[in-house]
Amino acid sequence: MKIAEKSLVYLYCVTQKPPEPKEVENLADKLYFVYTQGLYAVVSRVCPGEFSKENLKKNLADLEWVKVRVSLHEKVVEEIMKNACVIPFKFATLFNSEDSLKLSLEKNAQVFRENFKKLEGKEEWGVKIYCDLEKLKISLMGQEFLEIDKQISSASAGKAFFLKKKKEELLDKAVNKNINQYGQVSFDRLKEESIETRINKLLPKEVTEREDDMILNSAFLVDKSRVGEFAQIADSLKTKYNDNGLNFDFTGPWPPYNFCAT
Repeated sequence: MKIAEKSLVYLYCVTQKPPEPKEVENLADKLYFVYTQGLYAVVSRVCPGEFSKENLKKNLADLEWVKVRVSLHEKVVEEIMKNACVIPFKFATLFNSEDSLKLSLEKNAQVFRENFKKLEGKEEWGVKIYCDLEKLKISLMGQEFLEIDKQISSASAGKAFFLKKKKEELLDKAVNKNINQYGQVSFDRLKEESIETRINKLLPKEVTEREDDMILNSAFLVDKSRVGEFAQIADSLKTKYNDNGLNFDFTGPWPPYNFCAT
């Protein structure tokens, strides 16, 4: 009992109906819920040896530790989400006791209700667009660039050097213009089938582990009844821009992290 008293309360998500922990009992130890004011917080007890402020700071530097536990966190939230509208909480949201958790829920009860009202019957979908720059450049090699190539082939060494520089500058300008245009057109088209949208920070290759460059990182809140239409638009954009070097990563449904204020 002494150990239990010292353990911390780890919060995964909040729902408005009793969750069924048995559905995720193999994912996390002793999941249970804390109830107050019509809100059910899905929680588990965790050891301060891992999650106290000092120990958590050290563990967050261990990428393998983070990977395993973030994956577990997401699996729990996504499993609960299958049967209930959820307000997800970020990894390692901790409380010293059930009483402190209840106090927080009660203090923010109205905000939770407003979030549930907005999120009920809707899903979050993510669309990331990547660009193969070399393929895009090839697709842009129109008459203007062919003319420059002709001039380069018949020019003196000095003039050819400046013509090549001019070609590179024009091509870079065309690449940037088209990347912005393709990304904006795609976002606007998907937005038409969405209730809310978010544009998030672009991720570097070190994070994406891809060779191509991310040009759009977006999230869309979509009515469940319109997900089919939303997916069709994503597929049509993928086909439309395939020859221009664009690759679409269409994923979901996700816990609605981008669309709830907690």
